[in-house]
This record gives sequence, structure tokens and C-alpha cells, in this order.
Amino acid sequence: MAKKKETVFKCSECSYTQPRWLGRCPSCGSWNTLEECIVDPNSTHAAFTGSAATEKIKPVPLATVSAQENARIVTGIEEFDRVLGGGAMKRSVILIGGEPGIGKSTLMLQTCAAIAKQSGGKVLYISGEESAGQIKGRADRLRLNVDGIHILCTMRLEDIKDALVALNPIFVIIDSIQTVYSVEAGIVPGTVNQLKYCANELIGWVKERDSIMIMSAHVTKEGSIAGPKSLEHMVDTVISFERNDDEVRFLRASKNRFGSVDELGIFAMGESGLECVSDPNAMFITKRTGETPSGIANTCVFEGSRAFVVELQALTVPAKSTISRVYSEKIDSNRVARVAAVLEKKTNLKFSDQDLYINVAGGVRLSESAIDACLAAALYSARTDIALPENTVILGELSLAGEIRPISRTKQRIKTSRELGFSHVLSPEKERGSTQILSIKQLLSEIFK
Repeated sequence: MAKKKETVFKCSECSYTQPRWLGRCPSCGSWNTLEECIVDPNSTHAAFTGSAATEKIKPVPLATVSAQENARIVTGIEEFDRVLGGGAMKRSVILIGGEPGIGKSTLMLQTCAAIAKQSGGKVLYISGEESAGQIKGRADRLRLNVDGIHILCTMRLEDIKDALVALNPIFVIIDSIQTVYSVEAGIVPGTVNQLKYCANELIGWVKERDSIMIMSAHVTKEGSIAGPKSLEHMVDTVISFERNDDEVRFLRASKNRFGSVDELGIFAMGESGLECVSDPNAMFITKRTGETPSGIANTCVFEGSRAFVVELQALTVPAKSTISRVYSEKIDSNRVARVAAVLEKKTNLKFSDQDLYINVAGGVRLSESAIDACLAAALYSARTDIALPENTVILGELSLAGEIRPISRTKQRIKTSRELGFSHVLSPEKERGSTQILSIKQLLSEIFK
């Protein structure tokens, strides 16, 4: 049977407690300042302050609550702020996951330096994987100003609690959350109980102060964040770090309580750390001096509020077995198979005996339906070995009936394409705003006329 929690009355002026309510505090003499509290030794408040008496939380009308103003802190790293929705929100916890060596620690150290320089407040970097000398060596290589940054190398939650109470920092880094353990939940880091217990204690501290906490997390071989899924539900923002075969890094949010999850942050890893890529078009468009080969098509995509032109590459070869396969990492293979099936049905061009290889220049992952028409043109070009005309951008969604349907924000896509030098834009929606449903045959005849 659960033990009933004890209640006491605590003075809001001097924190004096006693078991019964009085009109006047016996300690400081203030009137009507004794408030009913619960004695809960397991609360986060008790863990950080040493006082087990916590005030009872009572509901209030939402209309009387004032919205937070100036609640965001701009990190100073443009692409990171873009993914966060304009900056990091105070009293929030951010979880960043990525494969080893991708640059999570580099990004967090650069963020610490930028926030310490802008705000002038205390920044605490807690590392359970590296020594203080290793972190200082990285900061020196990146030529970062470390004034205002405090370092704590420990894995014990109790040491972290003491440091948080002593410093009261405005920005906290936990690198990584899987290394933190508490004697209250065992002595083995990384277990389910350890992660949930330690994360809950740290999140409780952030929610009571105007501070921001970033936790880095390990990932599994499938690319998902290791540990219990409940850890993602406990935090406010979940960000994944991805990369292609080059030195390019992509930052995406799969959960964001204070912004959109459609934004994409692009970084290039250089000698001075992660550098923001403000113009991604130069990365995703291949500049050629000769003729465009077959199987190459261009389209314009939106990632959040930013539009850029990408190049799709398709290759078809006879299947090596009785079953054809689709090899596509950056576009869903089911989407590729569906587009190929529509082409086979409507153009009498056989794809079922071909292995299909699809790639996106620059390594960005695409999920928009606006790429369907471009993907169909690239597959048709690769199968017939006929190259598409130069300076052509193809927009549109392909239906199972073989129709090219209009897409959202077409005018902005057309404008972006023309600004980049693409003179020919094929789309169901014209620049004047009129809409016409094209068939896949009509689109292909217009392209390869």
C-alpha cells in the first residue's frame, strides 16, 4: 500500500515550515504567507535544493496566463537556429542524435562558445566521454573563445546536480546522456531505468529555470536514437544529424514543440569546424561543360521555408535475377517502384525486368511528392537513353492514373529555378496561375519533343 504524503505549511517569505496553518508566520512575522505544501523527498525540487517541501500546484485559468516574451536565445549558428525555429527556447531540452564522428560534440562546443559570447552568461559543458584536456584541445583547433564556458567531466548524476545548483548556468550540454548514471538507479550507465531516471531529474531542473539544455545521444545501427523511446517523448526537440559521403552534414528535427519540423540545416565540415551552408544550390546542382547524360533531371524542392534545385540521377540495367530491385537511399524505394509502374502502364516501356538505381546529387534525402514528375522523366531518360534538354526543371505530382497534378508553392519554385538560370520550367501550373492537368504522355512528349 502506498504511503500517504505528509503535508506542511511553508512561509513564502522565509521558508519556515510547520504542521498547521497560522495567520502569521512565527519566524518572520509576515501575515497570510503560510501555504500548504507536500513533503515529497523524491521530487526533483528536493533533489536540487535539499528541501522536501514542495508547494501544491493549483490550476489557473489559461486566459490569465501571459505568454512568454523574449523566450528564445539565438545560438548565433544560422543553420542550427533555422532547425530550432529561430533559436533555442528557454526552459526546453533538446536531444541530438547522430552516428559516431559526425560532429555532434563539435556543434555543441561551437554553440557553447557562441552563446557565451552573445549572452555573457555562464555555460556548462558536461562530458562523460572525454577529458577536459581533450575538449580544450578541440576548442583550440577550432579557434574558439572559451571565456564563460565551464567544463565538468563526470558520469555521476549527483555531481551534475551539485554543479547545476552552484553555477545556475543559462546553457547546459550533456555529452552524452547515455553515459550519465545515478546510484539511485544502479551503477551501470545506459540502462532503461538509468536513462529515464537521469533524464527526468535533469529535465525537471531545466523546467524551473530560464535555462536551455542539449543532450547528445548515441544511435543504433539503423540510425535511430538508442535507449527507450520514452526519452524522445520527455524532451521538447529531437534533432538528427545525418551526412552524405562527402563532408556535408544535414540537421533535421523529427520533433519540435516550438517550431516546424520541415526545416533543413546544412553544414560543411572544415578546418574550423562546422560551417553553415547558406546557399545549398551550389551543392546540389552539377555544373557540366559538355552535354547532359541520359537519366539526369532537375526539380525544385522545399525544405521548410527554403527552396533549392536538386539533380535526380537514374540508371536502369537488366535485372540480374528473375526479380527486379530498386536501389535508392535518398528517395523512398516504394515511391520509385510506384513511379516506374505508372510509366510502364502508360508508356508501354518495360521496367519490370530492370534493376533501378536512383541517386540525389549532394546526398540530401527527399520525400516531397513534387519530385514525382522529375523522377518519371529521369527514369524514362535512363530507359530510352535519351538525354533531357539542358536548363530544364520539372515539377509535379504523379498520380496512379498517370496524371501530373499541381503542387504547392509552384510560383516560388518557378521563380527560384529561373533565378538559377533554368530557362525552361515544366509544371501543371503556369506562371499566370492557371492550372491544367497533364498526362504523363503529354509531359514526356513536351520534354523530348
